[in-house]
Amino acid sequence: MAKHKKQPRPKAAAPKGFRDYFGAEVTRRQSMLAEIARIYHLYGFDALETSAVETVEALGKFLPDVDRPNEGVFAWEEDGDWLALRYDMTAPLARVAAQYRQDLPSPYRRYTMGPVWRNEKPGPGRFRQFYQCDADTVGSASMAADAEVCAMLADVLEAVGIARGDYVVRVNNRKVLNGVMEVAGIGGPEHEAERGIVLRAIDKMDRLGEAGVRALLGEGRRDESGDFTKGAGLGESEISTILKFVHGKRVISEQLSDVADQDRVDPLPPDRVNNVEAVRYLRNLVSGSEEGLEGVKELEEIATLLDAQGYGPDRVVIDPSVVRGLGYYTGPVYEAELIGDLARFGSVAGGGRYDDLVKRFTGQEVPATGVSIGVDRLLAALSGQERDAGHGDGPVIVTIMDRQRTGEYQTMVRRLRDAGIRAELYLGNPKNFGNQLKYADKRGAPIAVIQGEDEAARGVVQIKDLKLGAKLAASLSHEEWRDQPAQFECAVADMVDAIRKRLS
Repeated sequence: MAKHKKQPRPKAAAPKGFRDYFGAEVTRRQSMLAEIARIYHLYGFDALETSAVETVEALGKFLPDVDRPNEGVFAWEEDGDWLALRYDMTAPLARVAAQYRQDLPSPYRRYTMGPVWRNEKPGPGRFRQFYQCDADTVGSASMAADAEVCAMLADVLEAVGIARGDYVVRVNNRKVLNGVMEVAGIGGPEHEAERGIVLRAIDKMDRLGEAGVRALLGEGRRDESGDFTKGAGLGESEISTILKFVHGKRVISEQLSDVADQDRVDPLPPDRVNNVEAVRYLRNLVSGSEEGLEGVKELEEIATLLDAQGYGPDRVVIDPSVVRGLGYYTGPVYEAELIGDLARFGSVAGGGRYDDLVKRFTGQEVPATGVSIGVDRLLAALSGQERDAGHGDGPVIVTIMDRQRTGEYQTMVRRLRDAGIRAELYLGNPKNFGNQLKYADKRGAPIAVIQGEDEAARGVVQIKDLKLGAKLAASLSHEEWRDQPAQFECAVADMVDAIRKRLS
């Protein structure tokens, strides 16, 4: 008889491109999302939750770098229909706006938060599941809606702890880019494929540099692994026109610096561009293209509306280098980027106008605009600043010195919780007290409560400030340690007030 083959144990590892989030990370995220939701709500947006699963047909083919409807998403076939996990929050909104158009107010303003999934090649800091936090206005063609999104984005960043001067909201217009491509000779419908390659290429400027983008605009590019990406096949003149657009911010900054040198006036920093000069530069670049000039006019209107509210180029700038990779944008596009000491985190939010997305369902054009915040990257920036320190604190740990008095210890925990103090009773084996303190350290507990037989008889508890104790331990002698302030005694009746005071 054949010997039964033992089933191998499953590998304890998250799938490639996915990760797990633990207590402090989840707490920080929830706190930040609550603050973002507060600003969104303040601006008049209502909450909406949609299904994580949509039909592939409803999602559409809008992801960059894909040529087939199901590529780039996690999709499966069910009863003859293709279903997929949402890759962003905007496509589901378009479906909702079409499905409930008779019931929803117009314009409809909503915000939503949750995970999205993209079946892309993972890399350092690039995951297949990540959080997005969106706010959109559906049903308004006014540039005031776009200006409001930019202002709100600036307010959100400051509300969560990004100081003014550490971020900038950059604004461009897809119509201007279309005008540039028209001037470059690839504006007709017969050049749709080339325009798609151009769009994806210049969106990779930060990652590939000018040489890589130039190759993709031309015959193509071979990466380090040997994979070849076909280019747009443009000539040198066309490539030069497009790169003038991409490098517009740099050119304008250099021009302003020259003027400042002559007039002895300090120019804006190189990551900020005077909005009036940006409009002038772009108008000259797309001269001869009706669509391009329309885009420039829209940018000028947005800048004027923002300036009237006090959002000048110290917070919001017109920047020709902003493209945005998703294919459904039709007008203004924007990105929020961290700068200065936080520049390594790059873009933390982006969005734009997508007037054709709802039209896919209804056949009628429905103007819409919105923004999406990249939660994980923004969280990383905030953690780096240590401005959210404290969210990672664990609970107060009530230790067990006498197993027979577990009920009394649980009463202490209850009193702390009733006072709004996060607390828990040690539930492991209490035999080794040292293990209880090791557990408290692993939990990030700020305080441990200790009551042995002697303390119980006297009606007191020992309060051990674990964080302060860790700081003092490295510098105090043994004699000093016995009298150091990281551990003190108080009456049981005063326990809650003493802990609250120490935590504050």
